[in-house]
Amino acid sequence: MPELPEVETHIVELRPLLEGRRVEGASVFWPRTIAEPDPDRFCDLIRNRRFGELQRRAKYMLLGLDAGWTLVVHLRMTGTLRVVPSDREMDRHTQVVLGLEGGEELRYLDLRKFGRFWLVRDADRVLPSLGPEPLSRHFTGRWLHGALARRQAAIKAVLLDQSVGAGVGNIYADEALFRARIHPERPAASLTLKECQTLCRTIRHVLRTGIAWRGSFVSSYEPPSGVPGRFQARHQVFRRTGEPCPRCRTVIERIRVGQRSTHYCPACQQVSV
Repeated sequence: MPELPEVETHIVELRPLLEGRRVEGASVFWPRTIAEPDPDRFCDLIRNRRFGELQRRAKYMLLGLDAGWTLVVHLRMTGTLRVVPSDREMDRHTQVVLGLEGGEELRYLDLRKFGRFWLVRDADRVLPSLGPEPLSRHFTGRWLHGALARRQAAIKAVLLDQSVGAGVGNIYADEALFRARIHPERPAASLTLKECQTLCRTIRHVLRTGIAWRGSFVSSYEPPSGVPGRFQARHQVFRRTGEPCPRCRTVIERIRVGQRSTHYCPACQQVSV
C-alpha cells in the first residue's frame, strides 16, 4: 500500500499537471471506486470543475476543486493516478478517467480495485480519525508517549493505527523501529518518554528520507510519472530477511505482528524492556 512518502510523491508530481485545469468529462469503469456520491452523480458534479490546491492528509489525497468541492482519493493497495494524452491506449486496469482541457486525461489505475474516491464539500466528514501529521510540529515524543499510554498491543501494530501514526505503514514502521532499536512486539505502553522521543525522531527521519527518494518502489505501485522511487535501496530491514543487519551483522528476521509481516534485527531490537 502506498504510504505517506508515496502519496506525497503523487501530490508533488500531480500539482503542475492538474492545478488550474478544468475537467471536461468523466467516465467510471469500476463503479465501486466511487464511494460518494453514486457514479452517475459523480460524473455530473465533477464535469466543468477546475482543480485548485492539491494536498495530502496521512495516506489520503485531497484534490481541491472550485465551488468548494474536494475529490478525496485513497489509493489503498495498488492505485495510481496518471496524466496522459487522451489518445493513449487505455490500460486494462483503468477504473476512472477524467478528461482534462488540453487533450489529456487523468486516469486512475488500480489492479486490485480497492481504491476509493469521494467527491464532497467537507473532506473531514469522510476521513477517519487521524493523528497529527508525523512531519508537523504537533507530532512530538511527548504526544506519542501520551498516545501509547494504556495501549498494550505491540508497538508495530499501534504505529499502523492511523489515529497514532497517520500515514505510517508497514515499510516505514519497520524502518523507524529498527533505527530506534525498539522491538516491534514491545507493548506500546511500555515505551518510556525517552524512547518515544527517539521513535518520533526516527519516524520523521525515514519519512523525510522516503519523500526525498520519491518513495519505495514495489511491483504494485508506481508514481504518476512512471519513474520508480528509490528508497527501497535504502531499506535497512524491510524485506531483507536473512541478510546481515547493517549495524551488527546479525541475521534479519521476519515475524508477523497484527497479521502484518514485520522485519527486525533480534540483536539490535531486544524484546525485553
